Order: sequence, then structure tokens, then C-alpha cells
Amino acid sequence: MGEILVGTCSWTDRALVGSGWYPAGRQDAEGRLRHYAGRFPVVEVDATYYGMPSVRNSRLWAERTPDGFRFDVKAFSLLTGHPTRPAALPADLRSGASGAELMDEVWRRFSGAVEPLRAAGRLGSLLFQFPPWFAPGARAEEFLTRCRARTEGWPVAVEFRHPEWWRGERRQESTAAFLRELGVAAVAVDMVQTLPVSIPPVTPVTDDRLTVMRFHGRNAAWGAGSKEERFRHRYKDEELREWVPRVRGMAERADVVHVLFNNCCGDAAVRAAESMRQLLGQV
Repeated sequence: MGEILVGTCSWTDRALVGSGWYPAGRQDAEGRLRHYAGRFPVVEVDATYYGMPSVRNSRLWAERTPDGFRFDVKAFSLLTGHPTRPAALPADLRSGASGAELMDEVWRRFSGAVEPLRAAGRLGSLLFQFPPWFAPGARAEEFLTRCRARTEGWPVAVEFRHPEWWRGERRQESTAAFLRELGVAAVAVDMVQTLPVSIPPVTPVTDDRLTVMRFHGRNAAWGAGSKEERFRHRYKDEELREWVPRVRGMAERADVVHVLFNNCCGDAAVRAAESMRQLLGQV
């Protein structure tokens, strides 16, 4: 049986910071991370999707967490084909470089900024979350192959937002086989199942070293509204209990399972993570 690490998709989310979960005296940047890392063994770095990471922050994160703690670092939006505001780029890249030259430089800086986490043994995975229009096909597979070539030797996890990657037994087998060939971990998803864009609740394990499970909540506003509206959901124990045998089944096929809660509404994610740990017998 592999190790199951449970945590959340951010420790700095504004709603969490304002919820009162962090005690007095632990509300500065260092205090928050140390408090979080004393309660959970893994966290996703969500901020790196919106802006480039820095070497300084990676070093500080490594220094402020214990041995065995893991960060899943979300890939910068430009690297996964999402629209990216020029202001999100480093100042010296906002004009001049473009196309392949810009991508090469962004890749170089992104990987360099994350390297201190890997060197310290804190990197759980680089998480590539692709947009809803990233559909199965030759172009998508070529793009993924290039991404993997740039991250050779790094632990990588892939989440698809286009449901056709996992709809139907034949497509599931094809997608899993392709990710297995690339040597990357598939990301399983829990979300509302009543929308055309709903990702099926499948649990593919495509890398025997690591697999990732992300809980997005079950809000029907997933396809519209603000971030808070899309992810607003407080998991009930019976909803989490559905996933306990599935998570354990994933752990039978992989060395490590990362279980991450993305239902960012106040302290909903940390409370769900605490409940999941109890249901798994970890508390």
C-alpha cells in the first residue's frame, strides 16, 4: 500500500486567511506556512499559475517546512495554453520576446525557480492543468510530448478539463496509455457531474510512483461565475466516504497518492482535508 498524503490546493488563499483558521501570531507568511505544514504533509502552490515563481520563495518554502513535506507546483498559465496577461510576465519579457523565444525563456525561468524545491526534496510534482478547449487529438498529444521533453526527470501530473479525455472505456484506456508512455501521473477529479463539462470520476494510475486526486467541490456554478462561486462547496462526510475505497485503491497501484482539496470557500478546504484524514484513519 502506497502512502496517502492529504492537503489543500493553497495555504495562502484570501478566504482561508480571513477565515480564522490561522491562529494569532501565525498570520504572517512564515507563520502561516509553518502552521499549515504542522497539520498537513502536502500542499499545492496555486499562485504559480497566475504569476511566475521565484527562486527566493522556493528556498523559503523549503526552509519553513519539515522533511517529508511536499509541494505540488502548478504550471504557469502560459505553459498550459491559457490566456496570460502581459502583466503576469516578468517585466523584461513584456515586450520584445514572443512566440517560441518567449516560451523557451519562460520555461527556463520557471524550472529554475522551482529547482530549489526539487533540490531540497520538497517537490511533489509539477501540475499541468490544461484548459477546457484542450481536446484529445494529435495536436494535444504533440503539445504534451513537448512539455514532457522540457520536464524530463521531473515528477509531472496532468489534469484535463476537457471531459472527452476520460469519457468511455476506449478513450480512458487510450488516454491512460499515452500518459503512461510519457511517464506522467494522471490527475483524478471530483466535481459536480450534471454539467456538459463535468470530468468523469475515474481513477487512472499512469505512473506507479505518484498519482494525484483533486477535489473541486460539487457546485453547479462550475461553468460560470467567480472563482469563489465555482468552488464554493463544503464536503459532507458521506461525499468524502465515497472516495475512501477509491483513494485506497489508487494507493495500491502507486507509491504515493496526493489528495488535494480545491473547494476554496473560507476554511472549507482545510476542514474537508481534516475530515478525509479522519476517514482514512490518519488522525
